[in-house]
Amino acid sequence: MQVRRNLRPQSHFRVSTVRCRLSNHLLERRQLVKTWKIILVTMLLVTGIAAAVKQSSVTHAAQEAKPAANDESAMLKGFSEIQPIDAHIHIYKDDPQLDALIERLNLRGVNICVLDDRDPEFNNLDVQRREITKVRRSTHGRMAFCTTFSPYEFELPGFRDQAIRQLNEDFANGAVAVKIYKVMGMEMKSKSGKWVMADDAAFEPIYRDIAAHNRTVVAHLAEPDSCWAPPNPSSPDYSYYKEHPGEYAYAHPEWPSKAAILAARDHVVAENPNLRVVGAHLGSMETNVDDIARRFDRYPNFAVDMAARIPYFMLQPREKVRAFLLKYQDRVLYATDLVVSPRAKTQDTLAEFRETFARDWKFFSTSENVEYMGHTYEGLALPQPVLKKLFHDNALRWFPGLK
Repeated sequence: MQVRRNLRPQSHFRVSTVRCRLSNHLLERRQLVKTWKIILVTMLLVTGIAAAVKQSSVTHAAQEAKPAANDESAMLKGFSEIQPIDAHIHIYKDDPQLDALIERLNLRGVNICVLDDRDPEFNNLDVQRREITKVRRSTHGRMAFCTTFSPYEFELPGFRDQAIRQLNEDFANGAVAVKIYKVMGMEMKSKSGKWVMADDAAFEPIYRDIAAHNRTVVAHLAEPDSCWAPPNPSSPDYSYYKEHPGEYAYAHPEWPSKAAILAARDHVVAENPNLRVVGAHLGSMETNVDDIARRFDRYPNFAVDMAARIPYFMLQPREKVRAFLLKYQDRVLYATDLVVSPRAKTQDTLAEFRETFARDWKFFSTSENVEYMGHTYEGLALPQPVLKKLFHDNALRWFPGLK
């Protein structure tokens, strides 16, 4: 009995053990199945999330690309609504597609002749006058005519009378201004070897004639400071002087200083108080708006355009530039210095015009970031009345012949 009693517990123990093992096995299988289910569900979730992320990335990329186009369109809409006037542009090609863009943008401009015997594109004044006249017709007068005269013959007999006769002919044909160029002070010499400056006595009768006809002088005299400095790849003008070494003053230490050239320009302004003078390219005082302000305070007949020098506004402290434009809002003219040569490709030209005007409008009218040469600059967010002056009213004031 004891044995039987002793056997039962052992047998029961074995059965219980087997049952326990089976139960544990079943539990393990169930747990394994559960684990695999979790793994499968997790994999499906991860796959789904990855697909969603990928789709989101594609959608986001598409949305990122789309706002760029929308942003340009929005900027150009605001630009066109202000009836912009580009106070310094060079269009030497009659192009129907460009004409159409100019009309869509509601754009007008001062289309400027340049005479430079070193540059094959600008060494023939008669050709430029002819092409600019064509552009004025094709744009229905939107692109006004700024003429010039050849200063190279200043020592020849009859120079004064010939120059005045040609200018008066251009005035009769609608020219609103006369450009004088940096060859004065940076190229021309007298027979005696003296550098010829803008205030040379030979030019004074011409300035008086321009004032008598209520026309304006656009004075591109001197160059940016970088022209006299060692090569600097970070300079906005680095590529220009690399491509035009003959105009790079740093390589020609015998040339007059920038200060001397600007002093001659200031002398012209001071000696002709009835002559309006617009200093092209921020009056070649691009690195510090304080220099421009001092001229404004001294010469009421002096203004500047910002052609090809807007990046220098970006490089200076934002609040300083903004305060300058608010204070001297009647003396600064919007301008680009865009060039359309007879060989220009239409699509490239259209793209450059749209990009330039959209970027400029964004910089002046908003506080959004503007990209330039790999750097980001905050926009100036100028008030609408100030924008109206910079982009429209000031050009009409300083070029009364504009319609």
